[in-house]
Amino acid sequence: MNTDLETLFAEAENRYLKPEELKGLTEYVESLPQRLETYSQIREKEVEIMQAVADQLPQYFPNSSVEDMERSIKNAMLMLRYCAMAMLINNDKLVQDRFVDWLSQSMAMYETQDLDKALYKLLNQQLMKSLKPEQIKLIKSPLILAQTQLLKSES
Repeated sequence: MNTDLETLFAEAENRYLKPEELKGLTEYVESLPQRLETYSQIREKEVEIMQAVADQLPQYFPNSSVEDMERSIKNAMLMLRYCAMAMLINNDKLVQDRFVDWLSQSMAMYETQDLDKALYKLLNQQLMKSLKPEQIKLIKSPLILAQTQLLKSES
């Protein structure tokens, strides 16, 4: 669950929600159908999106090992899944706490920053082709957070 919502409900346990709290809750609830649609779209198109990225990657890194490419693609797929969940529950902190902190340690030892940087660029381009602009707007924040933090941790 969204930590902001958890906090909101915990704080309002012995009182009614304040107008500004209700406004935030209403905004989230009203955005939920779009978030669900976006999450479903990403889930349904994940293989298609990632395959398009995987097909293009060797053009940019013909000398990279198959193992490095496969590892980077699998990591990017996990990143996309975590970002989709963070978008769904409107909690970018999920990406940092449960994904970036865990994966950054693993990625640092393989030194694939250039490969990952190109992969993220291709992934972002493919998402732009596969999703509607309003869906991109929803997934953008957790995606930027994950990509920025992972690339920073590799350097």
